[in-house]
Amino acid sequence: MQPVLFQMEGAERAGGRAVSAVNDFVVQFASINGSGSASAHWLFARAVLRMGVPVGARNIFPSNIEGSPTWFEVRVSAAGHLGRRGGGPDFLVAMNPQSWDADVAGLRPGGYLLYDSTKPLPRTMSRRDITVLGVPVAELCRREFDDPRDRLLLRNIVCIGVLSALLGVDAPEVERLLAEQYGGTPRLVVPNVRAFRLGRDFALAHLPCPIGLRVERGTAIGDRIFIDGNTAAALGCLYGGATVAAWYPITPSTGLVDAFARLCGRYRVDQATGKHRFAILQTEDELASIAVVIGAAWNGARSFTATSGPGISLMQEFLGYAYFAEVPAVVFDVQRVGPSTGMPTRTQQSDLLACAYASHGDTKHVLLLPGDPREAFEFAALAFDLADRLQTPVFVMLDLDIGMNNWLCEPLVWDDARRMDRGKVMTAEQLEHTTAFGRYLDVDGDGIPYRTYPGAHPSRGAFMTRGTTHDRFARYTEDGPPYVDNMERLLRKFDTAKTIVPAPIARRAARPAAGVIYYGSTAAVMTEALVLLEHGSIALDALRVRAFPFSDDVAAFVRAHDLVFVVEQNRDAQLRTLLVAECGLDASRLVPVLHYIGTPITARVIADAITARLAATAGKVVRS
Repeated sequence: MQPVLFQMEGAERAGGRAVSAVNDFVVQFASINGSGSASAHWLFARAVLRMGVPVGARNIFPSNIEGSPTWFEVRVSAAGHLGRRGGGPDFLVAMNPQSWDADVAGLRPGGYLLYDSTKPLPRTMSRRDITVLGVPVAELCRREFDDPRDRLLLRNIVCIGVLSALLGVDAPEVERLLAEQYGGTPRLVVPNVRAFRLGRDFALAHLPCPIGLRVERGTAIGDRIFIDGNTAAALGCLYGGATVAAWYPITPSTGLVDAFARLCGRYRVDQATGKHRFAILQTEDELASIAVVIGAAWNGARSFTATSGPGISLMQEFLGYAYFAEVPAVVFDVQRVGPSTGMPTRTQQSDLLACAYASHGDTKHVLLLPGDPREAFEFAALAFDLADRLQTPVFVMLDLDIGMNNWLCEPLVWDDARRMDRGKVMTAEQLEHTTAFGRYLDVDGDGIPYRTYPGAHPSRGAFMTRGTTHDRFARYTEDGPPYVDNMERLLRKFDTAKTIVPAPIARRAARPAAGVIYYGSTAAVMTEALVLLEHGSIALDALRVRAFPFSDDVAAFVRAHDLVFVVEQNRDAQLRTLLVAECGLDASRLVPVLHYIGTPITARVIADAITARLAATAGKVVRS
């Protein structure tokens, strides 16, 4: 079992030597879906974190159950850049023959290639500017383990052992993580530790360890946590008082309800009686799930559903009902690539328009746009307050990148003094002293009427919740003036919403050449993109939009600049469309920067697009 080690000729293309970096490089794993690789790759990412070095990790996997190529990127960044870097990895662990040629072609010049040398190097191998490291992974597992399944699954852990030696990752950190991951169960921990040591010992004995890429202990993590957005949002639902969830399984939102179920099983079961103080229903489809959510909310429960684009399409009729009848509802849309089935396991930001104007007729819905898992937690809890206060559906617009990937983010914080804002709900005592209850009366001038819970009073406060046209007292009518009166009040309520949703966050430059607006998971790379632009002597003012309807600050930001780039991950520039339609802005000021291939946008894509546009329009921009 001899290793294969050689640096191919022509390395002068990489500066005459292999890539060298400390705490600043990208490792990509190329493997086969269904081979148990993802847990090993997350293990590697967490081990680097335990050494005090920030990482950005992305699991890029196919929608089939097993057999197709899958990739996992770990960006090691002492500077704290957590988005995808782009430009190819520095170190490639190539374990999938099906994607070998494309994977190797994407490796940066001067990079390192680790492959399973149990079989000969593929004849298609033609790179002459990389260092090739061959380890007989399959043969090592065959000799060490008797169980055929162990021989297959533990190859991934062997590779982690090899990497730990090559990159200088502390072995005790990995072994502690293995013990934590498998709960101290010896029958699981022992073979995984054996496999890890098998790979590490082989690399130390046969390969030059460490190589030019190294992980050195740092202190850049602080109290930050590593969590996925679906789990964080589920925690937000728990803290926000949700007791009812109705859903139909769909990638990539399934993990959110799964996490909520686990949390409720731990925190929402009466210890004395064993009674569940929550209800989770898997319905026959998404239309049924939103119906359950609306019915539960009408009865006073805080309820939600989690879905993705296809589910939003099916929910349209009932979303319009909740908007018009003014019933609270919270909808988590973990966006994926559309239209139709699209690419279920790839990320996009392509549901903004579908959610902002969901249903037929004139509707406008509140959207919350979290930028990371911490905001997913905060906005999840906030969504229930907003839905109750505004008596309307509220959408929390996650995407697959935030929802299914672990992010390094600030700790989740909760104020124990905080209380739920149930909005304008009349009590029996208030009803007793009311001469006339009008369900859709605008008493306070903010467009938000008062409501009651069923059974609040034996004879007062009851009304028919209907989806047909109604007057201020919830009475059925087909007369035009009451309909217009009601629709205009709903607009006043939407204007009220813009004053209570999360405000945008601005970053100002000393002498900006233009502005840039972005939202959601793009936040992970925007800071780095601004740094790249500054290195090219381009300074930008930046504004991260966090909600729709837009506050007045958003329109003011656009009007203060000749050009404003709008960065988003969809084809049709949906945020730009909303800005033009809702703020009355000049479309010529707003320049789209679009990325919609299904993988997360990179800082280089943003910086290159903005640089090219500014170069092309230099001296031609005139303030209108």
